[in-house]
Parts: sequence; structure tokens; C-alpha cells
Amino acid sequence: MDARFGGVVWTKHALERMRARGISQSDAWATWRRPEKSRYAAAKGAWIYDRTYGSEKIEVVAKKNEKGEWIILSVWSKPADTSKVKTEPFWQFLMRRVFRG
Repeated sequence: MDARFGGVVWTKHALERMRARGISQSDAWATWRRPEKSRYAAAKGAWIYDRTYGSEKIEVVAKKNEKGEWIILSVWSKPADTSKVKTEPFWQFLMRRVFRG
């Protein structure tokens, strides 16, 4: 892992957390670069960016330093909220396929 990956400064804390949590630096960078959502973080001037990859949601905390450079402060992952995904019983799926007109 690189402390200057993707034109962004990565803190030692963020690099250690990614390593410990099995998150690739490229996935964390892609989450920061093209998030699905963002929100204010508890730290002043920081943002939390998140993106879902399959059943996993990666969250990246970042802010700009006094030089205007983006600093990645921390990274973590958690299970994605799949409760919003509409599903149907398998038998209904089969019935739709068999009897569609």
C-alpha cells in the first residue's frame, strides 16, 4: 500500500485499517473518487464517502488539509443493507416465466 496512491495522501491509520480489514487500496480510492453517497463526518471539515460492492459497503473518511490536498483518514467496511432490494419467491418467478404472454 502506498501513502500517495491515486494522488491522495493516505494516513498511516487508514493504511493500517485497510490492511487489517482486508480492503484493497484501489477499492477505497474508488469509493472516495466515485461514491454512491456522502455525508458530514464527526471531524470538522471531514466527509464520509460510501459505496456498495456486492454485499459489502466500504466507507472512507476524508478531508482536505491546509495545502488543499485530500487526506484519507480512515477506511472500514460493513455488510450492505440489502433490505431495500425487492425479492420475490422463486415459485412466483417461475410462474411469471412460464405464463408470461
